[in-house]
Amino acid sequence: MYNKFFILACSIFILSTSCSSNDDPIISSGNPVENPEQPNDPEPTDNIVVYEPDLFEDSYVLAIENGGTKSYILNKEGHKLKQWNFNKNMGQDLELLDNGQLLGMFKVDTPVISFPGYGGIIRLINPDGSIDWEFEYYSDNYISHHDLDRLPNGNILFIAWERIETDVAQQNGVDGGGNIFTETLIEVNPETDEIVWKWHSWDHIVQEFDDTLPNYGIVSENPHLININYNEASTSNLMHFNGLDYDEEKDVIYVTVNYYSEVWVIDHSTTTAEASEHVGGNYNRGGDLIYRFGNPTAYNNMEGERIFYNCHFPNLIEGGIPGHGNMLVYNNGNNFSQSSVMEIEIPLFSLNPNFNNEPNVVWSFTDPSLYSPFISGAVRLNNGNTLICEGTYGFWEITPNGDVAWKYEGANQESFWRCYNYLPNSDAIINLGL
Repeated sequence: MYNKFFILACSIFILSTSCSSNDDPIISSGNPVENPEQPNDPEPTDNIVVYEPDLFEDSYVLAIENGGTKSYILNKEGHKLKQWNFNKNMGQDLELLDNGQLLGMFKVDTPVISFPGYGGIIRLINPDGSIDWEFEYYSDNYISHHDLDRLPNGNILFIAWERIETDVAQQNGVDGGGNIFTETLIEVNPETDEIVWKWHSWDHIVQEFDDTLPNYGIVSENPHLININYNEASTSNLMHFNGLDYDEEKDVIYVTVNYYSEVWVIDHSTTTAEASEHVGGNYNRGGDLIYRFGNPTAYNNMEGERIFYNCHFPNLIEGGIPGHGNMLVYNNGNNFSQSSVMEIEIPLFSLNPNFNNEPNVVWSFTDPSLYSPFISGAVRLNNGNTLICEGTYGFWEITPNGDVAWKYEGANQESFWRCYNYLPNSDAIINLGL
């Protein structure tokens, strides 16, 4: 037990103090793609801890190294079918698109804002490893971080921190000194590099610290607003968004807010002007939260049960697979050092004061050995199984009945940001030539 928690503590320390390398690129000729040779009849590697072919789905796993310089595609025997080596550290997320391109967040070399998960550079990488598009979003006062998504219109949506100076923070009712860093959502058109939509959390705050200052209100009576003085982490990084997902059907954005232990729902149908206000958009709330769940104490609501204690990856289940319309969330479980994955039934977006606004949990999984205090996530597979990334360990595949069908342990205390799943006949895999 001591060794386990010592390793976790060391991992957290390394993550919080790491920054991008200034070394020369790891790969040469601008091509960061390698195709490891595979045996004709591969046997499971030593990394495979559980191997139940009758239970697991015959699909591939994109393993994303946590803040590192490589990612790779695994088969269920644990063999690497393709590996990418990058000349910059990842700023967490990396997604394989249907056309075989990678969309990823990468770390700038000399960041001014360097909380864990910082990025600053977004790239589209071609199947041959060449960079198709690069967009920098960082300065002394803002930086992109953690997660990103390509929207159906081809635009890129991403998360960014922005600095609020001490005097501005205090003049708006923040209880404390020093600069704070709040969250923004940015949508950029990669054809023009134009930022076409923005949302700022700072525009939607409430405080009951000082009734003589702006944004004053009773927190419990304003569930659509963000209590700017709620922060269990005691850090200037007040909210710490760490994941997002876009719901095309409802035109909303889901974000996991780690230091509030919640999922927030934000209306994307607004204009940027409406997103800064409290009216407008399809839900007529402007940029206010149209729904939130996971921790009612974050807005002083005594109704409803708290289910998250730090959380990652609000993964909407789509594509008609089992659970379509529900959401998977990784509950880090830092209160009891016990993680779980929960499948949430997303209700109508109703958010009322002093009312139980929490959704139904329709499925969950945990295990005494499942615990990662940071990173991690889960995706639903086509056969109904759930693929879990336990960030400080590796991957689990779980059946709907809770049986462990497959388990992969990272080598040499390797840690993973997240994982994604691809069928062998998917467009993404075919376009990679696998």
